[in-house]
Amino acid sequence: MGTTKRKLEDIIQYILTWLCYGDEEAAARVAYTADEKALEDHDVIIVPNGKLGNSIVLPDMGNVVVEQPAKGKAIIRTDIVYNTFFFISRAEETFNTERDEHDRFIARFSILGHSNRMQMPILDEHARLLLKLLNCPLPSPGFEHIYLTHDIDTIAQYRSVRGAIGGIKRGETQQVWASLRDIHNDPLYTFPWLIDQDASVSGAETIYFVKHTKGRGYDYPQYRLQGRDYKRLKKLLRNSGAFLGVHGSYYGYIPKIKYSKMYRAHYLRESMRQMQALINAGYTDDFTMGFADEAGFRLQTTRAVRWINPMTMKLTNLTLHPLIVMDTTLSNENYMNLTEDEAYFLCERLIAKVKMHHGDLCLLWHNNNLTENSYHKSLYTKVLNLLK
Repeated sequence: MGTTKRKLEDIIQYILTWLCYGDEEAAARVAYTADEKALEDHDVIIVPNGKLGNSIVLPDMGNVVVEQPAKGKAIIRTDIVYNTFFFISRAEETFNTERDEHDRFIARFSILGHSNRMQMPILDEHARLLLKLLNCPLPSPGFEHIYLTHDIDTIAQYRSVRGAIGGIKRGETQQVWASLRDIHNDPLYTFPWLIDQDASVSGAETIYFVKHTKGRGYDYPQYRLQGRDYKRLKKLLRNSGAFLGVHGSYYGYIPKIKYSKMYRAHYLRESMRQMQALINAGYTDDFTMGFADEAGFRLQTTRAVRWINPMTMKLTNLTLHPLIVMDTTLSNENYMNLTEDEAYFLCERLIAKVKMHHGDLCLLWHNNNLTENSYHKSLYTKVLNLLK
């Protein structure tokens, strides 16, 4: 019983401090209790709904109810602590068993659904309200971090035997030979262009997630990590100042990689069991937390959070980084199916939200989507111009 109580106390204290943007002194002025006498020693009390640690229910998504019985004192009758726990722990996925064909929990199954809720980080709105009631300064507009991330699902189109034969069968012999002579001629080898584009955004951190799989099934194609093409690419990326993370297998295999503690699941296919496996394997930062079918705020925040395991009610050391926009989410006909203009205006709105809340902007563009058959090369340039 004592251990359970300490776990809950750790979770509550973490959430209050996180809502106060890390200001421990401000968080100490807040009590999470139904006892209104606590206002004698605190400036704000948040009334619990009695569910944290007992059961998982849907959060209150309506307007936050606030009473101010005296000057400088406030009672928040909406349980914003539980709301925060619900979204950052991914508790919804413990009782909602709906999954898509890739066994993913996606936006259309969530209470967020395909709606404006996905584009409104409600937990950051909770934080702003709490800071106002505490008479604390609001975070200044800007970005805490900008993460420009790229999943390397494949390096080149024609450099493998299978790729070359396929190209020749399709009548693309000239392109095949050009690629075999020089990888820079391959249509999917867009890394030099990406490096130049990313370097134009001051202060941005660039991360390339590298596949460590056997290349079977949905993990196909797999490039040889000991091959010449990847070794040259790795050197190019390292010299550009980019970081290398691990792009996990579609099938849930979690490699133990010594050089990186950053991870993103292939197809954004991640479960709580995998998240615990990441912790066990020594990973500290996960960049998977976006819905494949809807851009926006899966965690309902623009800011990084420590994952709370809702099954064990343990505050873990795994940091979840919200993934705000993925290229294929915007264009895939099975997802949002947006035109380039529609995609740009959505990105503009989401970026503005991140900036307003002084959050982390995490974008995902794949090197193999920057082809003539896609608008993503043009769109990426326009999106990065918003950050300069």
